[in-house]
Amino acid sequence: MVWNPGDNMRLFRQLSLYMALTLGANAALAADPVALADMRQGDMKKLVLHSAPKPVSSAEFQLADGAGTATLGDYQGKIVLLNFWATWCAPCRKEMPQLSELQEEFGGDDFEVLTLATGRNSPAGIQKFFDDTGITNLPRHQDPRQAVAREMAVLGLPITVLLNREGEEIARLRGDAEWNSDSAKTIIRALIASD
Repeated sequence: MVWNPGDNMRLFRQLSLYMALTLGANAALAADPVALADMRQGDMKKLVLHSAPKPVSSAEFQLADGAGTATLGDYQGKIVLLNFWATWCAPCRKEMPQLSELQEEFGGDDFEVLTLATGRNSPAGIQKFFDDTGITNLPRHQDPRQAVAREMAVLGLPITVLLNREGEEIARLRGDAEWNSDSAKTIIRALIASD
């Protein structure tokens, strides 16, 4: 293996970032797109980090079990991993248990996995999907007319969007990914640590 001088700088940055996060350093560093980019490994390399936050949809979506409606604005104050999916989506079936694992590990006042079934998905079909995949800790919310998905330019499924505490889109991943990977968890931890 040939060592190139650029590798020294990359290694230094990664070690510095690791130490900063481990020691509870400046939270602004954790939310820096360049720092987050260095954390991406494996499937997380598909995660596109925006140079500046983007606005999200203000359209209403249906809460599970007919409990009313909500908007993405209702989730401000916490980091949100918003997953657009559908019952007929095979990659969604693969990644939903991984999203459930993220919710189990990080869910609470600072972080939430928000699943939004987009398009024609019956409540019974959504419940069956969750039962078949063993999901008990994720919401069964719906975007039946694709209003939220349309306003957020969701083309194809699954699409996963990360929202900052102000409710703005900061990153997007098209297709499925290993959301329970060490890389994904490192990114989530860094975002939670940010102010």
